[in-house]
Amino acid sequence: MSFYALNLFDLADNDLYLQYSRRSVAAVEKQGGKVVGLGRLDEAWDDSGVEPRTVMILVEWPSKEAFQAFLDDPENEDLHPLREGGTRNYLWWTYEKLEDLRPIFRETRR
Repeated sequence: MSFYALNLFDLADNDLYLQYSRRSVAAVEKQGGKVVGLGRLDEAWDDSGVEPRTVMILVEWPSKEAFQAFLDDPENEDLHPLREGGTRNYLWWTYEKLEDLRPIFRETRR
C-alpha cells in the first residue's frame, strides 16, 4: 500500500536546500519513492491564523518501510542535514493511502 510524505516548509537564506535537491531525487528513487507533487504557495485560501509555508513537496513511497529505509540509509547521513539547514518552519507529515471511500459514503446515504 502506498505511503505519502507531505513536506511543507520555507526556504532558508542559503543554498543548502539547492544542494539537497540535487542529490535527493536519486536517494528517494533508490528506495522506490517518487515526487508526485511540487509547488510554491500562490496564496493562502483561509484565514486560520496559521502562517502558510511557501513550498510543498508530496512524495509517494511504496510502503512505510521504504520511507524509513530512506531515512535510515547510511548513504544519506550527510544528505538530511542539508534539508534541515536549508529550510525553516518545516512540517513533515506522513499518510497512508486511503482506500476508495465512495462505497462507504453510498452506504451512509441510505
